[in-house]
Amino acid sequence: MPLTSLPGGGDLPEVVTIGVSVSVPEPYGSEIQDARAGHGDPLARSIPTHVTLLPPTEVPAGRLPVIGEHLAAVARSHRPFRMLLQGSGTFRPVSPVVFVRVEEGAHECRLLEAAVRSGPLARELAFPYHPHVTVAHGLAADVLDEAYEKARTFQAAFTVSGFGISRFDADAVWRPWRTFGFGG
Repeated sequence: MPLTSLPGGGDLPEVVTIGVSVSVPEPYGSEIQDARAGHGDPLARSIPTHVTLLPPTEVPAGRLPVIGEHLAAVARSHRPFRMLLQGSGTFRPVSPVVFVRVEEGAHECRLLEAAVRSGPLARELAFPYHPHVTVAHGLAADVLDEAYEKARTFQAAFTVSGFGISRFDADAVWRPWRTFGFGG
């Protein structure tokens, strides 16, 4: 599906907020999302479980065809890789985030992130890129401590065969838009 219209039809707004990520497959995605909701994270059900490659980025809708071509070229130049999510980490005190660590596949994610965040998607980041899967964000310190402890035993291994672009809709929910498989 091209990035020139919404799935099911409909016009795009003049500016679209997009993100690019590796999806965490089932059953792991739901398990992390359930944990996030269990910690009281209000964003738990509005953000599919993922490893970010491009954080929320506003782009003019007219640039979406070029962005789609760019992402397709990036995907063609990469190959599937194994990802192992294991254990917990945190960005505190810099940012109130607890996450599951990317133990295997981090190098590949860094290469993908650099390729995605180039050309029509070149932009500066607020923090250095660190692949991870968020478990809790912006919650009270004791809740973040609990999330950190509970995530310590999490483990998931799977093959990453591509990445996807999502859009942030008017209802404040992130929705997958299109996937790009590796190797064409």
